[in-house]
Amino acid sequence: MSKIIFKAGEATIYTEGKDAGAAMPEVLIGSVDGPVGAAFANMMAQSKGHTAMFAVRDLNQLVRPACMMVPKVTLKDSANIELFGGLVQAATADAILDCVIEGIIPKDQVNDLCIISLIWIDPRAAKDANLDKADMYKNNYDATKLAIKRALNDEPSIDELIANRHKIKHCMWEDSWDQKK
Repeated sequence: MSKIIFKAGEATIYTEGKDAGAAMPEVLIGSVDGPVGAAFANMMAQSKGHTAMFAVRDLNQLVRPACMMVPKVTLKDSANIELFGGLVQAATADAILDCVIEGIIPKDQVNDLCIISLIWIDPRAAKDANLDKADMYKNNYDATKLAIKRALNDEPSIDELIANRHKIKHCMWEDSWDQKK
């Protein structure tokens, strides 16, 4: 079995001015006989609005390592579900396969590993008249590859996190609690 037991990674990629096509996957990758494998198997049960599905490149093309995709937000309409189960699914699967091709994921471990990917779909995406689907595919592809690479390389390192503790603030939190201490 794989030596990779439990690795976590994330990435955010967006194109300025095209918020609806942003990608923010959070991934777990690990051995099928470890905690990630157990969580993966438990995700086969469906939850209303958060339909889990395998990452497939196309019909009959389940990617290896197997990946379970789950939306981070409730998908309320068929148009966003189609984006998730089509464009984003393809981008995720293609990124995983390219990670194997490029040696980011060890080829000899693809059947011993599994991936869980929590995926952002902007609820406004399908109704956005300016949605650039090619851009959305590219963002999801690039972010998935980066999240997997970061997971398997333990990035960011604890030293980087410590060094940036007082330099970097969360982009959605302008008024830092640290400033009030």
